[in-house]
Amino acid sequence: MKTLEFKDSNLFFAGHDTVGLAKKYGTPLYILSEDIIRQRCWELKANFLHRYKNTKAAYASKAFLTLTMCKIIEREGLLLDVVSGGELYTALKARFPAENIMLHGNNKSYEELKMAIENNVGRIIVDNIDEIDLIHEIAAQKKKKVKILIRVSPGVEGKTHKYISTGQKDSKFGIPLVKGIIDEAVLKVLQSDNIELMGFHFHLGSNLYDNDGYAVAIEILLNLMKWLYDEFSFATKELNTGGGFGIYYNNADEVKELAYYTDAIMAKVISYCNKLRLDIPTIIIEPGRWIVGEAGVTLYEIGTIKDIPGVRTYVSVDGGLPDNPRPALYSAKYSAIVANKCNLSPNSLVTIAGKCCETGDILIWDLMVPKIERGDILAVLSTGAYNYSMSSNYNRLPRPAVVLLSKGREYVIVKRETYEDLLLKEIVPEGF
Repeated sequence: MKTLEFKDSNLFFAGHDTVGLAKKYGTPLYILSEDIIRQRCWELKANFLHRYKNTKAAYASKAFLTLTMCKIIEREGLLLDVVSGGELYTALKARFPAENIMLHGNNKSYEELKMAIENNVGRIIVDNIDEIDLIHEIAAQKKKKVKILIRVSPGVEGKTHKYISTGQKDSKFGIPLVKGIIDEAVLKVLQSDNIELMGFHFHLGSNLYDNDGYAVAIEILLNLMKWLYDEFSFATKELNTGGGFGIYYNNADEVKELAYYTDAIMAKVISYCNKLRLDIPTIIIEPGRWIVGEAGVTLYEIGTIKDIPGVRTYVSVDGGLPDNPRPALYSAKYSAIVANKCNLSPNSLVTIAGKCCETGDILIWDLMVPKIERGDILAVLSTGAYNYSMSSNYNRLPRPAVVLLSKGREYVIVKRETYEDLLLKEIVPEGF
């Protein structure tokens, strides 16, 4: 699918004029292509779900979640991975089938677990041993049997920034594969009349460009499965290998096709299960960023331009850290285009700065642009994942609107916040 086109001087994204969108809806503005999201879902089906038997895929909703996104994922027939009461509530309000929801989280509250169990979510991914006791207690009260996966930390470090690496032994996520801990967790579940252990889950990290870690982790998990079968006669039915498949952010990224990851995952599962004489479990993957990341673009208006001779030229935009905290949080690197000057050759090196009162509010260091002026429109690419979902009101900046582009039409799926919205929850005590 051709997502970026230049027509005269303007940038078109997914068939829509980005300059026209900026003028119509204001900036900063998140735009999201439904067509690209659906194309990714079709690729997922063709290269994984329809290619291999006994496979499932869940959209990792932490990347981007709205009521409309729930509807798209439901229509594409994927499961939904949520990690909090708020994400679960959103899914339920969208009438997403509860049996197709998987609840994650390293510190689920009693209320979150109760909501999940009362609404019959398909799977709860257990992250620690005391969570098993909470699930058992609530399930017993509700007279229900809850299906779970146990998340383990396999001791495999994903090749990514340390803040988004999750599979290493020293991690806040998952039960460590240490004798006396993992077997305690399994036994506790097997002894419960209200919990059914379906299998295991691991996640190596986010935005990975190598597949070797998956093979190593799978071998570790299959060895665990073999030990549990020999020791307790427990046959694992499901293995969730997480997500983390890398996408394009800039020309330094060595982006791979989905099959690069999924073929490696399935090859290792099939060969090693055969070696250990284990039945092949249902294999689940959880792409989030891979589905929605490249489907999004953020539009900004250029404001102040500050040239420091011999040092740097700072070009400020009307957003920044509150609508995209990733560069400040873990040095994420983006590419961008001056959307209204696509017919001009880039000849100047500038740094794109946000408008917040933070030295670290820099969106892009060292970007080549044509002659740039106040009022120009900057399009930052691949912002569909972890921008809207991580946005804030820092410096009392209202969050941008989200516009969905779909088959030549456009829809506001999240309204732009107003200054009045910033005060809706505030109360001034009497007498002040």
